[in-house]
Amino acid sequence: MNSLVLTGGRVIDPSCGFDATADVLVVGGKVAALGPGIRESAPDNADRIDVSGWVVCPGLIDLHVHLREPGQSAKETIATGTAAAARGGFTSVVAMPNTSPAIDNAGTVALIQSKAERESVVNLFIAGAITNKIAGEELAPIGSLKQAGVVAITDDGHCVQNNDIMRRALEYARMFDLPVFDHCQDYGLVADGVMHEGYWSTLLGLRGWPASGEDMIVSRNILLAELTGAQIHCQHISSARSVELIRQAKDRGLSVTGEACPHHFTLTDAAIAGSDEFWKKDGRALWSPKGDDSARVAWPAFDTRFKMNPPLRSAADRDAVLQGVIDGTLEILCSDHAPHCDYEKEVEFDYAPFGITGLENEFSLALMQLYHAGHMKLSELLRRYTEAPARLLRLKKGSLQVGADADITVFDPDREWTFSRGDTLSKSTNNPYYQWPLKGMSLLTIVGGKVAYYDPAVKARGLASV
Repeated sequence: MNSLVLTGGRVIDPSCGFDATADVLVVGGKVAALGPGIRESAPDNADRIDVSGWVVCPGLIDLHVHLREPGQSAKETIATGTAAAARGGFTSVVAMPNTSPAIDNAGTVALIQSKAERESVVNLFIAGAITNKIAGEELAPIGSLKQAGVVAITDDGHCVQNNDIMRRALEYARMFDLPVFDHCQDYGLVADGVMHEGYWSTLLGLRGWPASGEDMIVSRNILLAELTGAQIHCQHISSARSVELIRQAKDRGLSVTGEACPHHFTLTDAAIAGSDEFWKKDGRALWSPKGDDSARVAWPAFDTRFKMNPPLRSAADRDAVLQGVIDGTLEILCSDHAPHCDYEKEVEFDYAPFGITGLENEFSLALMQLYHAGHMKLSELLRRYTEAPARLLRLKKGSLQVGADADITVFDPDREWTFSRGDTLSKSTNNPYYQWPLKGMSLLTIVGGKVAYYDPAVKARGLASV
């Protein structure tokens, strides 16, 4: 479509503090006008969609996604992964480099960029590896990766254990103005743990994964950020102590940021026992659309859909992560979308791979736990999915100001729905939230002025062409 008008919605743009009922005009893939009464001056041939009662915001950004290409397309592809992203309301995603081969050279970056041009329905950005083959032994060509177009470097899925190599990586990254993302895991402490070390691991007889295995690397990263002056971003924080360490580092003015995933501020390790104790009314338990626990969902113990890295932790850790998001210590939200084949997960808990999918339902969970639960204003929640990741990645995204790329998400914060396994657009189904009652749904995803996803409710409101 050449032009589009979204009329009558509540427009929220955290990047400039805009929050009002307004129209949005899109022309030539850019935001052409924003304000009341825009519909009257829009081109006659413009598509007009009535979005009254819904929220219009800058396109959501997920900076931590595994798309599995190249080399692992049985789990996910760029086409299926970005389709799932669009359904979840995301207009931009950052693909992690732990593919096969790893994204540790300019040639592999170019391969993914070429495939994305043909198959991606959202903006696909790429993170390059810190070390060759993500082996943690020698630095990847960071300058070449930057020139090829990566927006960050990380060995996500692995953690650089050699402190000197990590220091050099930070020094190079600072030279090339690249943020360094780190998967915080001390292998010596974690060893062969498969779930959080605590009451439930002892009860179930599963090998424990202590929270200190995360805390140790977060501490290391803070010291190295202070030493080098580089920007380091701690991924998928799950431990109460790690939240506090990052809070103290930010108070000292260090270039340290952190992210949280909805599963770490929603679930606890009790889920692996088949226990629903995290539903209890103990302050910050799982928020329910019904206002009570009548919609609980049952699942068996040792369900591998609840196995992830880092693992689900205690209720105290869960509440600390939630508080870290609320007070801005963890200023970015993301999914850590990690698809796997069904047969890989349908094994004993010890042998199943870590990871869950999340692109299609993470925004709903965040709305439930943060906005509907009364912990955060809607604009602040949206900031963690728009302006904050765009700023960290140095992207000209996350804004609806005139002249910005027309990456737009329209959602209904009050739409109640149930996520079904048969509805997923991802290639994989290792998601623990099937059949859970959810509240808040993305309805329309626009990328560069083009519709990437729409709910049937949008068609009924006036979407004439796609």
